[in-house]
Amino acid sequence: MELKLNQLKDLAAKGIKTPSFDVEGMIEKTKKDPAWVHFGAGNIFRGFIANLQNTLLEKGLSDKGIIAAETFDFDIIDKIYTPYDNLTLLVSLNADGSTKNSVVASIAEGVKGNLSDEASAARLREIFENPSLQMISFTITEKGYALTNASGEVFPFVAKDFENGPKSPSHAMSVVTSLLYTRYLKGQYPLAVVSMDNCSHNGEKVELAVKRIAKEWLDRGYVDAGFVAYVSDESKISFPWSMIDKITPRPSEEVKKNLDELGVENMAPIVTSKNTFIAPYVNAEVPEYLVVEDKFPNGRPTLEEAGVYFTDRDTVNNTETMKVTTCLNPLHTALAVYGCVLGFDSIYKEMNDPQLKALVEKIGYVEGMPVVVDPKIIKPESFIKEVIEERLANPFIPDTPQRIATDTSQKVAIRFGETIKSYVKREDLSPKDLTFIPLALAGWMRYLLGVNDKMEAFELSSDPMLSELQEKLAGIKVGDVDSYKGQLKNILSNAVIFGVDLYEVGLGDKVEGMFLELIAGKDAVRNTLVKYLR
Repeated sequence: MELKLNQLKDLAAKGIKTPSFDVEGMIEKTKKDPAWVHFGAGNIFRGFIANLQNTLLEKGLSDKGIIAAETFDFDIIDKIYTPYDNLTLLVSLNADGSTKNSVVASIAEGVKGNLSDEASAARLREIFENPSLQMISFTITEKGYALTNASGEVFPFVAKDFENGPKSPSHAMSVVTSLLYTRYLKGQYPLAVVSMDNCSHNGEKVELAVKRIAKEWLDRGYVDAGFVAYVSDESKISFPWSMIDKITPRPSEEVKKNLDELGVENMAPIVTSKNTFIAPYVNAEVPEYLVVEDKFPNGRPTLEEAGVYFTDRDTVNNTETMKVTTCLNPLHTALAVYGCVLGFDSIYKEMNDPQLKALVEKIGYVEGMPVVVDPKIIKPESFIKEVIEERLANPFIPDTPQRIATDTSQKVAIRFGETIKSYVKREDLSPKDLTFIPLALAGWMRYLLGVNDKMEAFELSSDPMLSELQEKLAGIKVGDVDSYKGQLKNILSNAVIFGVDLYEVGLGDKVEGMFLELIAGKDAVRNTLVKYLR
């Protein structure tokens, strides 16, 4: 049996949850009067966002689905959507090692976001001309919104879109702006433009990109001033902010074997021409959070009935801050740097290590929670407990410390610096009282030496500051404490990296002292962790 509309009964007979709603009726209504288009047809969409709408359909709270548009990797539509009737097999990975299989059938149509293709362009413009369209959303990664490089220079392909106008642009943001222009010309109908990507101020990123492109086209005579006014009027086009949190890792071979044993055929992952590793199934952790600013000028689906939090922008920001500065991201980074030095290849295995588990508990519960930002809609205590006891420890989530260690220099100012700054601001607290956050920072410095706890070299993850930082650490040798001549001082005093000058807040000397313990020789990292985390 296969993942096909005409074989849903066979799948149900194997214990796979299948839709109880009229899928074909949903498809017909959605195509006729679409309400929601999502750009970015990958795993987080199929395994989370599409399943939210699936829940509404199951509850009888909607009779329409979502149209999925892929702007980057068109193979996904040809090889993962079309052959499987736009169905997804969602495999939920429970923390106890069990799984639950269900068919997500809320995707009514898969479209290539390719305005250079006549058929795709015609269909997308038809969709955007329909007054029924309420929202478009995105999971295209933070890079999908960028028009410029780190130096502020416009990417060549974006510059080409500026010059060529709205007819057939290539960049995702140019494609969307072109489609908004189509909607403007048809009737200036309202629409919510919602980023659901896992990045701070995501709504602002898409808003700035759309408005920049609209202005560039106005300057070149491709659009009129009314269009710029249209995308700048919140009563017409809104750009809600959101916070999303759910892990949908790459397809697991173990999950594939389980589906083979059930008799579900043709489930093998593929590698697309754009090097996307994707499968007809999505394996995902169970916990999931989506918090969205409630600003929808043309109405919206009742996604709160599927667990989405609708609120104001400040609460979205506070939820993001809670996650990024206290309850999840700092713990991830601490596990990443120490996991690499101690030779671990997965995060969940680290959570079986008594010292590393104690480290994240101390960073989160002891040092983070006293200054945590409470968003009120989600209890920080419950969130972090779930992170530590279920999410990080889930053996089915094959995340690696090596992946999490990527770009650490760009992360520590937020993940640790914000907590340190909160301690500075509080009269009843002092950053000098912190122990475990400094231990994590010293661990990052130790990691940058590229030598593990057994005195063997290992490969460091990519980081834009890697060569600069290693140059400053030159001369330090693991096993030779005397090789340290104060090389850390220039790094630890850098407020751009850490959010604060660690010496000014009384932590620089403490981090240096811990670092010296960590480089003492073979097994010094383990011995240091044991010392501080008995």
